[in-house]
Amino acid sequence: MAEAGTLHDAFIDELRDTYDAEKQLVKALPKLAKAACSAELKAAFEEHLEQTLTHVERLEQVFEEIGETARGKHCDGIAGIIDEGKSVMEEDFDDATMDACLIAGGQRAEHYEMAAYGTLVAWARAMGHAAAADLLQETLDEEKAADAKLSSLAEQGINQEAAHMAHAEEDPHEAITTPVSARTRSSRTAAAVKASRR
Repeated sequence: MAEAGTLHDAFIDELRDTYDAEKQLVKALPKLAKAACSAELKAAFEEHLEQTLTHVERLEQVFEEIGETARGKHCDGIAGIIDEGKSVMEEDFDDATMDACLIAGGQRAEHYEMAAYGTLVAWARAMGHAAAADLLQETLDEEKAADAKLSSLAEQGINQEAAHMAHAEEDPHEAITTPVSARTRSSRTAAAVKASRR
């Protein structure tokens, strides 16, 4: 009879899953930045890409700390979130709505990672891997900060602008009489988009 796995085995498995997730995000984040219309959102994705590269290096340090080889195991969870994001980028949304959707996708990824790192920190501390736990906690804190940054961008104008465009599509006259924000957008109006879909 095979010997039952231990918390150490589960910890290694979760580390490998997270390592792969970070590497997938290194490839996905530049696409999110390119698709973003808001300069602030584009910068936020670019900044998080730099952090994600650091997260990969930090995970390699964790593997080294516990005497394991750094290698990944395909992370189906983050792959699914990335695939959803690709589908959104193929939609014909107005600029503000696209940015709102990109934020939603970005936050799905952040929340997935926050759950993973929260688990890794708890397990590392339980097993006495203090140095590894500290490294993982540092990344967890950065993931939380990235999530908060995306929430801030959404709440400080992007969601409101997307909502305004939704109402403008219902009433094309509102798009003419109500001023829009100064944020860079394409000249395409919601009414034109609506007409093009007919």
